Parts: sequence; structure tokens; C-alpha cells
Amino acid sequence: MDAKQFIAKRTAKFFKDGDLVNLGIGMPTMCMAYIDPDIDVWFQSENGIIGMTGAPKEGEPIDLDVVDAGGSPSGMRPGSCCFSSFTSFGYIRGGHVDYTVLGAYEVDQEGNLANWMIPGKAAAGMGGAMDLVTGAKNTIVMTVHCDKTGKSKIVRKTKLPLTGVGVVNYVVTEKCVFHFTKEGMVLEELAPGETVESIKAITDCDIIVPDVIKSME
Repeated sequence: MDAKQFIAKRTAKFFKDGDLVNLGIGMPTMCMAYIDPDIDVWFQSENGIIGMTGAPKEGEPIDLDVVDAGGSPSGMRPGSCCFSSFTSFGYIRGGHVDYTVLGAYEVDQEGNLANWMIPGKAAAGMGGAMDLVTGAKNTIVMTVHCDKTGKSKIVRKTKLPLTGVGVVNYVVTEKCVFHFTKEGMVLEELAPGETVESIKAITDCDIIVPDVIKSME
């Protein structure tokens, strides 16, 4: 299991029976492969679908009119529905989405999220991220811990254009899980082989270390 699969498997454990979950473009869509078969989770895409099941498996028919937020083909479960993006964002802004899951360029220790552009680089636009992190009941960020240069993506204070202020509830990386609380950023879980010291060594933040830290599974 590679880092992204490990992150997706852990993130999928947040969801409970009956949850309505929005999955962002890229890594978040991998969560659908790791849902506990004993729970019933409904996946929503901002372009106007509730009940998507992810990329069709080999041999299954592909309907080019059914796509996720990134434009990739998706299946639909029984009971699914499609609707306009106006209705979709009504669900989102109305607080009906239990979890939104998305990637990030940076998250800082105050729970501020930057996920839509890096200054000086071309950006297609923010998309629905600002509405999602404001309207959803919980925001989970899935990201590898460090970028390609080795710099942590969880920082003391981001200087990138913000998607939302104080909106992040959890960050899941291949190394740990951070939980953002009123008291600060709590190191809640450690991946096998990681220690408090190894996380502090690559994360320049004020980290709250509880007496008991769970193991990521």
C-alpha cells in the first residue's frame, strides 16, 4: 500500500452510517474503495450528484454523462439522483454535507486552508472549495506530509491565498493525523514507525501532544 492509499484508507474510517460525504478531485475519491461494507455512506459531487460510486470497474459500462467533480467517469448506486449545480450548492451552503474531503497546498496550525493556488503559477480557479469548507459540518484534508522539496505542508502560518479561515477539522497524512480543536492542533494518531519526535522534526508548528496517541490503522 502506497502513501496515498494509506491516507485514503484511514480517512474512510471517519465516515458513519448515513453520512453525506463530498469528495474533492484527486486523492479524496480513493476513499470510496475503503468504505466499511457494513455502513451506508452517500457520496456527493459538487457538479450535481448524490450516490456516486467511483470509477467503473473493468468490464462495466461507462456513461460519459456521469462524472465526478474532476470530470472522471463514475458509477451511480441505486437511489442516486442528479441535479443542477445550483441545487448542489444549496445542499452544501445549507449545511447538509456531513464531511467534505479535499487536498491542500498548505494547512497552518490555526486550521487555515490554502488549496487553490500558488502565487506566480497558473490556476484554473477556486472551484467550489470555499463553499464546501464553509458549508460542510466537517472538513478533512488529505495530503502527503511534505511536498516534493521535503517541506512540510502543515505549517505555522500559511502565506498562500486562503480557501477558508479556521475551517479544517482534521488533516490526514501518511505519517499522522492532526485534530484541530479550540485548544490547538492535536497530534491524535501516529503511523507505524513514526514518533512524536519524528513528526516534530518535520513540522514547524505548535503541536499539542496528548497523554495517549492512537496508532493509525
